[in-house]
Amino acid sequence: LEAKCYDLKNGCGVKETSRLISRLRHRQFGIFVTTSYVSLDAYKEILEDKHPVLILSATDIYQILITKGINTAEKLNQWLLQF
Repeated sequence: LEAKCYDLKNGCGVKETSRLISRLRHRQFGIFVTTSYVSLDAYKEILEDKHPVLILSATDIYQILITKGINTAEKLNQWLLQF
């Protein structure tokens, strides 16, 4: 698992994804989570080389929260306080 908390203006590139990929062993998969986005070059490398990596970006996180009814900052704060 590799997680990056970046501003939406600063995406994750090959350097960040390569770190996760280099640690994967035979029959393992990785999860890359970012509060931003993964650059096109990094995404292409993962796809073309068929690396077993699941990517969760800001848009994915947003969609999951909306699906769960967490659609305001107040609701998000209440949800986070449960943990």
